[in-house]
Amino acid sequence: MPHMFDQHLERNSANFAPLSPLSFIERTAEVYPDRLAIVHGSLRQTWGETYARCRQLASSLNRAGIGKNATVAALLPNTPPMVEAHFGVPMAGAVLNAINTRLDPETIAFMLDHGEARAIIVDPEFTGTLAKALAWRKSQAPLLVLTVQDAVYGPAVQDLGGTDYDAFVAEGDAQHAWELPADEWDAIALNYTSGTTGNPKGVVYHHRGAATNAISNVLEWDMPKGAVYLWTLPMFHCNGWCFPWTVAARAGVNVCLRRVEAQAIFDAMREQGVTHYCGAPIVHGMLVNAPDAMKAGVPAGIQAMVAGAAPPASMIEGMEKMGFDLTHVYGLTEVYGPATVCAKHAAWEDLDIGERARLNARQGVRYHLERDVRVLDPATMQPVPQDGETMGEIMFKGNIVMKGYLKNAKATEEAFAGGWFHSGDLAVQYPDGYIKIKDRSKDIIISGGENISSIEVEDVLYRHPAVLAAAVVARPDPKWGETPCAFVELKAGATLTPEDIVAHCKQHLAGFKVPRAVVFGELPKTSTGKIQKFELRKQAGSASAIDV
Repeated sequence: MPHMFDQHLERNSANFAPLSPLSFIERTAEVYPDRLAIVHGSLRQTWGETYARCRQLASSLNRAGIGKNATVAALLPNTPPMVEAHFGVPMAGAVLNAINTRLDPETIAFMLDHGEARAIIVDPEFTGTLAKALAWRKSQAPLLVLTVQDAVYGPAVQDLGGTDYDAFVAEGDAQHAWELPADEWDAIALNYTSGTTGNPKGVVYHHRGAATNAISNVLEWDMPKGAVYLWTLPMFHCNGWCFPWTVAARAGVNVCLRRVEAQAIFDAMREQGVTHYCGAPIVHGMLVNAPDAMKAGVPAGIQAMVAGAAPPASMIEGMEKMGFDLTHVYGLTEVYGPATVCAKHAAWEDLDIGERARLNARQGVRYHLERDVRVLDPATMQPVPQDGETMGEIMFKGNIVMKGYLKNAKATEEAFAGGWFHSGDLAVQYPDGYIKIKDRSKDIIISGGENISSIEVEDVLYRHPAVLAAAVVARPDPKWGETPCAFVELKAGATLTPEDIVAHCKQHLAGFKVPRAVVFGELPKTSTGKIQKFELRKQAGSASAIDV
C-alpha cells in the first residue's frame, strides 16, 4: 500500500518543471529587459533584445525543419551570435555543437558528420576553414550554412553561398512560443573532446547538468547580480564552462572578445568595468607578464578563474599585485568544465606565498551541485586513504556528469563502470578532503588549455614514409604548460630534419597540435616491442629535445 506521503501527491505541471538554463534568460528578460546583456565593438544589446533574438533564431530553425534532437553546429569566436546560439538553438529543441575554431578542416568534417549536423553558424573569419571542411565531409546530408556578418572583423574570408545569419534571425518570430524540454535529461549540447584514440569523442550534455553547473558557478564565485563577464575563455570549450548560462542567471553583461590579447583584455577591463573572467594558465600568465603601463587603471578586485594546470606561486603573486582574486578549478569536458574548486580559507591569507601556492595548486573539492568527487582505487572502487600520498583515480558522480559519448556505447560503459565517471586522472586526497592530481593515466597533453591526443599526433607521424616508429609525450613548457614532444625512429637509410617532421605534421594537424620539439633515435621498448613512454617522459624534460 502506498505511503501517505505518496498518496494523491503526484508530480504535475503545477508542481514540477524540468531544470533548464533556458529558464534563466526568460526570467532575466522579464525582470531586467533594459539591462545590458552583450557588448561587442560598438554593439550594445539588452537582455530584452537578446531574448527576442534567441526566440527568433529558434523560430527560424523550427521553420527550416530543425527541431528536437537536431544538431546545430557553430564555428564562432566569442561574439554575440555565439551567446545567442546557447539559447536559441536549445529553444528550438535542437542540440548545440560548438566547434573548436582552432581545429583542422579534416577534424571539423568528422564532427559535422559524426554529430549529423543539420545547420552550422559560421563567423566570417572561419568561412575558409569551413569550405575546406565541407570538402572533407563524407556525409551527403544537406547542411544549412548560416554566415555571420561582423563589422568588427570585416567581410568573409570565403563566400560559401549560404544564408545570412542576421537575415535568417530576422525572419523568425520574436514572440516564438518555445517550450522547456519535456525531460530535463534531453540533450542540450554536444562537445567533442580528445580521447586516447585519434577520433574525438562526442560528449553529450543534458539540460539538468547545464543548469546545475551554471548555478554552481554562481555559488563558487559568490557571483553578484549584474556581474560583468569578459569572454577570454572560448565558448567552444565545454560551452564556456557553462558561463553563457551563468551570466544570464545573474542578469550580467557578456563582454565579447574576438582575440585573447593583453592590450584588448586590459582595455575591456577598464572601459567595461569587468568583474569576472576565466582562462587557462597561459591567459593569466600573459596578463601578469604584461608591461606595467598596460595595466594602469585596471579595476581592483577582479575575480579570475583558472583551470588546465595548477597556478604556480609566481602567477598567484602576480595576480595579487594586480589586485585580482584567483580561483583554481578543475574538470573535464565530460563534467561540463569545472566540477571541483580549490575553495580558499581565510586562514590561508596569513601564510607565505609558497605555502599558499601549495594549497591553491590542489584541484580541491566538489562543486556545490555535484553529488560527489572522490579518489578511488579503480581496482576495488573503494576510496583511497586521505593521506596525501596514496594514489587513485579521480571519479565523479552526480548531475554535473555527461549523458555519455555519442554513438560510442563501449566508451560510455567504460567511463561509468562501477557507478562513477572515471576521469583517467591519477591523484591523492588529503586529510581535509582536497584532491591533487599527480599524473594522467590517459595520453593527453594539455597545452594552453587545449587537449591534444598524443595518439592522434603519432598517427600523423606514422603517415610519413620515412618514419619507422613514433611516440609523443608532454614536454613541460613555461608558457603553454605542456607542448607535444615527438620521438621519432627513422627507417634504415632515411634522413630527416626536425623541420621536415614539423612541416609534415602541419599538413594534417591544427597548429597547436604540432610537436614543438623533435628527438631522433631508437625508441626504448619492452621485450614485446611496446614503446616505453615513461622513459620518453623523462627525456622530454631534458635539453636533448630539439626545439623547432
